[in-house]
Amino acid sequence: MPPQVGEPARRRWGDINVAVRPPNRSRLTPRWPSLRRLFGKAATAPVGGSASDRVIHDYFHHKAHAQGYTLSHSQQRVIDCMAQHARSLIEAGAKNLPGLYLHGAVGRGKSWLLDGFFQAIPLEQKQRLHFHEFFARLHQGMFSHREQSDALATTLDELLSDCRVLCFDEFHVHDIGDAMLITRLFKALFRRGILLLVTSNYPPEGLLPNPLYHARFKPVIDLINARMQVMEVGGPHDYRSQARTHAQQLFTQGQYVWPATPAQRHAANLPATDAPAIALPVGTRHLPARYCEGRAVGFTFADLCDQPTAVMDYLELCRRFDHWIIDQLPNLADCSIAAQQRFINLVDVLYDQDKHLVLLGQRSLRESLGGDAIDLARTRSRLGQLVEVREPI
Repeated sequence: MPPQVGEPARRRWGDINVAVRPPNRSRLTPRWPSLRRLFGKAATAPVGGSASDRVIHDYFHHKAHAQGYTLSHSQQRVIDCMAQHARSLIEAGAKNLPGLYLHGAVGRGKSWLLDGFFQAIPLEQKQRLHFHEFFARLHQGMFSHREQSDALATTLDELLSDCRVLCFDEFHVHDIGDAMLITRLFKALFRRGILLLVTSNYPPEGLLPNPLYHARFKPVIDLINARMQVMEVGGPHDYRSQARTHAQQLFTQGQYVWPATPAQRHAANLPATDAPAIALPVGTRHLPARYCEGRAVGFTFADLCDQPTAVMDYLELCRRFDHWIIDQLPNLADCSIAAQQRFINLVDVLYDQDKHLVLLGQRSLRESLGGDAIDLARTRSRLGQLVEVREPI
């Protein structure tokens, strides 16, 4: 039962107040129909090769101005490169264009650039996915088509159809089994002539950093360097730490409640710490939940992260629930690396699927997010966008 926030629009879910996404504004819905009309007119007549450049540049400059951003030098370089790709792809019909691999520290605008290109490019045959989500679908499809002579090709036909532009957000690799499949996946995507755009916190050489396996992943690193333009998105500002400009985003309307006292729970209609477990069906098994009503669900940290859960479980739950409560966040430094990684994956999925989250812990968020898992910097940045609610509420 999420706490009362005040400023966003609200709806009652039984006797619970929740934040509600403002209507008719999707993060991935194109917001510049006039630019699309401009391009559409220009594309029907001979042009000097600049119409699609203007679409990309104008879109980003309008978007930055509307959000109060000043584009960094590295962001401008990426936008220039994206505009060139759009011109080659749309106006010249080029195939086998080099992809774009954007890397850099958290909060430097990599996803912002990826989403902007996805929205601005006037193509219908495009997909933008969190890499976790795509990879889960790929595993599922290959299992379903395991009797086929080429299960990967059959699955890609099913998932991508006539896709010409494929955007992967938050690409990272920590498992050698996944790494072997990623090698085959990237080769297959390049053979199909798909323009691939990827964001990552790591340069290609930083992927799969485990020294026991890194050498076996080198073929993928070499393939990325050979077939993609690798660009660092830098700059001094962490845009996620600045004043919120995410009025349309449910995740950033969530809360971190601490120290989660009985008085706080009562005031915000949150479940008690001793709420009994509910057996919640997920796929072919059941997971323990502490609350389940309508489109709302609640778990403890241990329910999801101390158990062998996976990204596919979180995606399945996100299809059914928009409002999440995660209770009893421990000090991550005291948890196993496996539990830390599950929590990182869970936050990634909730953030990318834009779910409303209420997270409860005993300590401040900064104190709770210690630990040694490699991707925790991204998790700290994303959870740092939650409203911190400290007693008294």
